[in-house]
Formats: sequence, C-alpha cells, structure tokens
Amino acid sequence: MQLLSNLNPQQKQAVTTDPGPVLVLAGPGSGKTRVLTQRVAFVIDQLGVHPYHIMAVTFTNKAARQMGERVEELVGRQMHGLTLGTFHATCARILRAEAEHLPVDSNYVIFDADDQIKVVKQIIKDQNLDDKRYRPRSVHASISAAKNELYLPEDFPIDNYKAEVVARIYEDYQKILMSSNAMDFDDLLLWMAILLEDKPAIRDKYARRFEYILVDEFQDTNMAQYTLLKHLASYHRNIFVVGDADQSIYRWRGADYRNVMRFRKDFPDAEVILLEQNYRSTQTILDVAMAVIDHNTNRIPKRLFTEREAGPKILVKETFDEREQAQYVVDTIASQVASTKAKPGDFAIMYRMNAQSRLLEEAFLSANLPYKLVGAQRFYGRREVKDVIAYLRLIFNPHDAISLVRVISTPPRGIGTKTYAQLRTLAQRLDMSPGTLLQDLAQGDESEHFSQFSSRAAKPLSRFGKMLAKWLEEKESLPPVEIMDKVLEDIGYKEYLDDGSEEGQERWENVMELRRLASEYQTMGLQQFLEDVALVSDQDTLAESADAPTLLTLHAAKGLEFSQVFIVGLNDGVMPHQRSFDDPEAMEEERRLFYVGITRAKDRVYLSHAMYRYVYGQTEPGEPSRYYANIPAELRDDGMPKQQKQRKSEVFRPWNKTSSSPAKKAEAKYKAGMKVSHPKWDKGLIIGSKIKDDDEILDIVFDTVGLKKVIASLAKLKIVD
Repeated sequence: MQLLSNLNPQQKQAVTTDPGPVLVLAGPGSGKTRVLTQRVAFVIDQLGVHPYHIMAVTFTNKAARQMGERVEELVGRQMHGLTLGTFHATCARILRAEAEHLPVDSNYVIFDADDQIKVVKQIIKDQNLDDKRYRPRSVHASISAAKNELYLPEDFPIDNYKAEVVARIYEDYQKILMSSNAMDFDDLLLWMAILLEDKPAIRDKYARRFEYILVDEFQDTNMAQYTLLKHLASYHRNIFVVGDADQSIYRWRGADYRNVMRFRKDFPDAEVILLEQNYRSTQTILDVAMAVIDHNTNRIPKRLFTEREAGPKILVKETFDEREQAQYVVDTIASQVASTKAKPGDFAIMYRMNAQSRLLEEAFLSANLPYKLVGAQRFYGRREVKDVIAYLRLIFNPHDAISLVRVISTPPRGIGTKTYAQLRTLAQRLDMSPGTLLQDLAQGDESEHFSQFSSRAAKPLSRFGKMLAKWLEEKESLPPVEIMDKVLEDIGYKEYLDDGSEEGQERWENVMELRRLASEYQTMGLQQFLEDVALVSDQDTLAESADAPTLLTLHAAKGLEFSQVFIVGLNDGVMPHQRSFDDPEAMEEERRLFYVGITRAKDRVYLSHAMYRYVYGQTEPGEPSRYYANIPAELRDDGMPKQQKQRKSEVFRPWNKTSSSPAKKAEAKYKAGMKVSHPKWDKGLIIGSKIKDDDEILDIVFDTVGLKKVIASLAKLKIVD
C-alpha cells in the first residue's frame, strides 16, 4: 500500500495525528491535497472507520472527483457511502432528505445566477424602485452577503434608508423563491446552518453520523459554512481542516479568513500543524513572498523552506508606459525561448484586472505568437467591448444592420424584437436600410413613416433616430475618442454597466481600456480606428497552442503553478487597487493576492511597472507599488545604479519597516466627535482614532453606509464644521 509513502515529517504528522480537532496550515506548494487525501485513506484503512461516517468537503467538483479516485487507489476498493463533494452539493443532498423541515419540498429546484437576477429585477419593478439607485446585481450581492452571514430577511441589518429598501426586496425575493419551490446557492448553506441550529434532533443525527470531517481550502469558507461545520463536528469533534489564511483572496464573494482564528477559539485543544516545506519554488521566491506577507497583521507566521537551490533574484523592470511593458514581456519570453531550454508554455503573465490583458494580447498578436487566456473572454470578445465597437461601426456606416441590431436595445430603451422586426420589414419595403429609416423617424410626426408604428413603438424609435442623426453629424469633426465619449454619455452606458458589483466595475474598466486605444487615433479618424480594431480582433482567432504563455488575473492564478511568472502593472492604484485604499482589511487582501501571485512561480519571477499610466482619458505619472519596499535589496535585481535604487526606495518609506532611516511617526490629525466628508460615502462622524504603522486609522460612522474603518492619509477626508 502507498499510504504514508513519500511524506515529509510534517505531512506524516498531519496524516497520522490522533483523533480530535486539527488545523493544518499549509503554505503554497506544500502538498496539502496529498495530505488531505491520505488522511481520508488513513482514517478508513488504519483507524477502521467506515466511509459512511466520513465527510470530506472540497471547493470544486473537480477536486472532489480527483480526491475520490485517489482515495480508492490508496485503499484498494471503492468508497461506497463516503460523503465527498462541495459544500453546496453536500448540503443539497442533506436538505432533500430533511425537506419536511424546510419551506420547500424535496423536489425543489436551484435557481442559477441568471434566474436570481431576474427575480431581483422583477421585484425592483414591482416595488416601483429606481433601478439606477437600486441596481439588481448590487442588491443581489447584498442579499447574498446577508445569507452568508446567516441573516434572514427579518434579521437584515438596517442602518439607513437604502438598507431598509434592500431588506424589503430580500423579503419579497425569498417569498418568490419559496412559492416557486426553489432555492438559490446561498440558501443551501443558509438553510443547512439554520436546520442544524434550530433542530437539535437533526443536528444530533448528522453530528453522530459523521465521525470524521475533513475540509480543504478552509481559509475560503464563509460564516454560514463555518457555522454548519461547527455544528456537524459538535459530537465527535474529529474535524480536520486544511488551509492558509495568507492565501485568502475571495473576500468579495464572502470568504472570511478569520474563520482560521475562530476555529482556534472554538476548538482551543486543536492541534496546529504547519506544512512549511515547499516543493514548487526556489528559496529566493519563497523569501520574497514571506517578506511581503509578513507585513500583514493577525496571521500565524510560517517560515517556508525548500530543498531546492536559491535560484535567481527577482527581476524588477520599469518601462516607460504600459504598451512598452507589454512589449517587454513578449520580448523577454521570446529571448528566453530562443536562448535557453524554456518553452513558451512555461510562462504566465498575471495582472490585477481583466482590462489589463488588452495590451498584452495585442503585443502577442502583433508578434504572431499564440497565447492562452484563462478565466476571461479575449478582450475584443467581451460583451461591453463589442457593444461600443458596434455603436462606432453604426456611426461610421449607418447602413450596418448587424451593428444596429446589436445596439438598438442596448441599453434597453423600449425597442423590443417585435418593434425591430417591424422596422426592418418597412425598411425592406421602402428599399432603404433600417438605419436610414431610423434617421427619417427622428423627425417624429413630420416623418411620413411615423404613423406606420404604434405610439408605443414609434416614440423610442424616434428618440434613438435623433441620437443616431446627431452622432452622424458630429462624426465629421470629432476624433474617435470624443465620438465614443458622446455615445457613452448619451446612452448612459456607465450607469448601465457599473451596477456596483465587482463584475460591473470590471466591465466598465474594459470600456475605459478601449477608450484608451481610441485616444491614440486623434489624427487618424474613425475609419482607421475601426479598421485596426477589426484586424486585431480577427487575429484574436489565432489558434491556441498547448505550448503557449498563459495570461490570467491574480485571482484566477490560485491553485496553479508555472515555471516563470510575470506580474505586470505593479503601480500603486492598480496593485494594490485604489478601491482598497480606504479599507485596511481590503488592503491586507491585496497583499495576500500579490503573495499568491509570487508563489505560483517555480523558477523565476519578473515584476514590472510603468513610469506613466493612462488613467480615465489622460496620461499620468505612475507610482511604483508600495510592495517593492518589502522586497529585500539582496533578493531583487532592477538593473539600476545603487544611488538610483536608494532614491526610488524613498517613495515607499511609510511602509518600509526595514529602512535604515525610519519615517517620521505620524501624528493624529483627527479626533472622536469630528464631522468629516468622504468623496464616496458622504458625511460621517469620527468615533475613534489610532496610530498604526505610521498612519492614522479612523473609525467613522457614515450616514450612507454605517461604520467604516479608513486610513486617513488615503481617504481624502474633509473636516465639516
């Protein structure tokens, strides 16, 4: 039997440890999946526990399948009765068995993400609410967050009027789900936790059944998941959790790294085992990663080590702008492939936001080199990019019926499929294009064709026709970027896209990236811009090769590994992202995200930033990321003279705790009782202030969002009399 073979002492300790609560803190590349799998096999084979009495939880179905196959291979027989799957799949099975205690029956359906948004949209409409103020995706995110925190509609925290409205929407949302005999994904966790909390008999039944509970990626659990685990482990207390709080990067979808600390509090006798031996990276990469993550607070320190060589220093590159940065990446990969044993597929290029892929994709396409894009559509295939290009194509050629059909109801403006079919049929009869007919309808009652449509259909057609006619007149005198600006403003596209969700913000950033490209055509005109975009997007179909560099966001990189890793866009405001500046917890997650990126590399890491960045329509100086200051000089190579290095490091002095000339200690500027104004959250009252890491941290109760913790130097606060 292969059990316990090829395990290091720490791994073997984790696999064979005595029954009871166990917390395994597994550093990146430390073989945690092997440990979890062998622990399941050990409990079955060596401790004699029947699979029926074991529950193992993973975060993906793929991971569950692979674990099941490996356990069967280790034990030498099929695992009938083993409860193995994701949280949602496991809860769904149990809830169907216990449906008599639920507000739905055992044949309930599970609404997917699209179904959920449709329900929220309908409720907003039924309640006569402004969907610009109460954006469906944003409202749904609030409902999801409430469920993850175990709040039913009647428990929803209300600290302002908007929260009160969201609570009403939540209440109606649940009523519609229940009357449809349906649940959403969050309900599976919520009702499972409630069932275990409120029904002692059911809690006792499953707590007694599951003698051993094992959980992977524990740092990514939310409050609902943690609560149901705690209940299920209440009888036997043989709960074995594996995770790494330093790799918790999904806070925006409910993950709470503090569950690691809660586990230690709720199971004070838990054995804590550190998996610190890394089987992936060089020691230099590990030392850099630890130097970065050590600046986070409230964490259990680990010292990662490897038996591999030290390896080359981290290479730091400053380019003039982001276009040159993309070219540097392609040139470096081409050079490495040509002069070393490296293959194209050995390289990964990581970035903070999907919008950053555009220049990288174009650099690869221009060089006629294949690449793979993970976790996102290629830039020119993204819905919002295609929408804006379609508007510009229609303005350039109003007879373009394909572009017209794409944009005529995007955003929705009361022109449905039936109305467009009428428009097209009449245009064919009149031997003109639908775009030409629209311009005629712009005249309203004065158009001889206006009466061919019902009043309900004619008015929105006329309004859109007026917009189109105006754009056609303006296109002759304006460069592409100004035409785009007018279109975006006239159709309210930002409000349509940016609904307050992470996805909405990313979509708008993609539009801004397209705008950046359009700004390069000040003297070349709309025709040249559309022609070049068409050529690049046509190249987008370049055949993907298995042996090609991988482009992906840092979030998508979790769990992957590559020989050589580029992390690009390391400018303050991008990494860490400016949205996190006002939130200390979000700033810690940004640092964890950078740590995850670094630790994906086996052999070499390249870090790069731009001297100048294009930000919302204009070029601005780019400040290098503060994270550079955490990387010891002896572990980095930036190819600059020593004096210049010293000068650059001064930029980071407030965060550089190892500096030989420490920064001047910050002094408190604010005090409790002061009223302030914030650019995003409006007016608030300061209730607390403290100095931490040479900055002032404030607790402020805002009228709009309630209590927030902000960093004074970044928050752009104004004192209000």
